[in-house]
Amino acid sequence: MRDDLWLNQRFEKIWDLLFADVKKLNNVVVRFKGNWRNKFGHIRKLNDDSEIAVNGAFKDERIPEFIIDLTLAHELIHYMHGFSSPHKRMFRYPHQNKAVDNELKKRGFGYLKRLERKWIKEDWVRLRNNL
Repeated sequence: MRDDLWLNQRFEKIWDLLFADVKKLNNVVVRFKGNWRNKFGHIRKLNDDSEIAVNGAFKDERIPEFIIDLTLAHELIHYMHGFSSPHKRMFRYPHQNKAVDNELKKRGFGYLKRLERKWIKEDWVRLRNNL
């Protein structure tokens, strides 16, 4: 079973390899949290820290790793755009003008976004009812 240590290692690898240009301006806490049916993750401020929470159901190894990687990258893009982080806010709304999707594509996640849509349609609905 996956745990918070595993998740943090994944997150650090993604940041180091694909987001090295994004400065870490505060402590970023990454953890599995909740068991949401319609949400993969979120970012929020915790005092001076930023918390990235990934759906606790994703501890289950039936969830593909690329779904977790994409969720972490998605939340890291919110961080770099100034949502729940000390970075300057770049947009009024977090998904304005497809800012997150465009950044994911720019950083090489376009293919995984297509796989994610297919996975959600074919597998997520069935899996979430059995987790």
